[in-house]
Amino acid sequence: MLSMPWKEQLEQVLNCPLRTARISVVAWHEAAREEQAAQVRPTGRIELADGRTWYAIAADSRSVDVLEVPAERLTMKEQRLLEWTIQQLSVEREAVPEAEPHLEELGQWVQEQLDAGIHQPDMPERLTAGGRLFSDMIPFLLMSEQATSLSLYGELEKLLSSFFEEEVMLIPLKEQEWLILGPTALLSDADQEERTDGPEETQEELLASMCSGLHGMLASEWVGECHLAVAEPMTPAKSIVETVGLLRETIYLGRRFYVGDNIHLPWRLHLERLLGSVPEAQRARFMNQILSQSDVLLEQEFLTTLETFFSLDCNVSETAKKLYIHRNTLLYRLDKLKQETGLDVRVFSDAVLVKILLLLYKVTKRM
Repeated sequence: MLSMPWKEQLEQVLNCPLRTARISVVAWHEAAREEQAAQVRPTGRIELADGRTWYAIAADSRSVDVLEVPAERLTMKEQRLLEWTIQQLSVEREAVPEAEPHLEELGQWVQEQLDAGIHQPDMPERLTAGGRLFSDMIPFLLMSEQATSLSLYGELEKLLSSFFEEEVMLIPLKEQEWLILGPTALLSDADQEERTDGPEETQEELLASMCSGLHGMLASEWVGECHLAVAEPMTPAKSIVETVGLLRETIYLGRRFYVGDNIHLPWRLHLERLLGSVPEAQRARFMNQILSQSDVLLEQEFLTTLETFFSLDCNVSETAKKLYIHRNTLLYRLDKLKQETGLDVRVFSDAVLVKILLLLYKVTKRM
């Protein structure tokens, strides 16, 4: 079985740069100068007018994944090797389960609505999975940072089935991005498990715990980095597009403001969502005003202290314990901060200003 760095491996063996692309079936047929029905799945290769060659790796009724070889770069033996490799890829793809056609169509429809800026469209009846999408479901959005492999969908489907022990829907969206819809019964199951170990948790806490467990499983069983977001239960037939938009924004904001985090929860990013919409010039002006007296806030010692202080709800004793410092040492730092900047983070209004400043600093220092 071929692993996903197959293109890079071929480039090394052939000593030739290769390019992959996805084109429409119509473009393939036009390049081939053949009049075939759009339902016919393209295979083989096409020699383009400029000398480049397209090899069909995979295809469906709408698009073709092609491997492009530069003009006059391969010998006859190398061409045969490449063609044999393509055949092996085709065999592997046929052996791997793909998304059901109606799920692929649903994912394409969701993407089309988002691209058009339509966030609450009426879902066509044919896409409601026989009415299943009129029931409340829990939405997870998964983004992978690894290159897509031919077996990725099948592997992911198996992992999800074993993790949830409930039937879930896996909807492919963009490349390396999937929407997972699970039944609300998952919340009841999670609640029963948590009750045996401690006090009753809120719905948000249960969803966060579920998301954390799912990410842990994917991180250990799946090769590569991934990001995961979850939202509260919704009715897909009515709000799937709006929910996907929310979860995408959540992952974007989480990765932007909290580098290193892989689990992103929309109810924890309200302030970040607001600040992300502020124009860059206004953000810079605000920071300059606050830091006009001193930039001691941005020293690493103070950054770490303040991050910990805010994460523990401004509790001085708990912050000192977390930082492994004496309580008086922490108070000294906070007093010095007040002396240098005029801001006392033990006062609510000043704490809000400093919190906003730190969030903006995270964004601006990476621009």
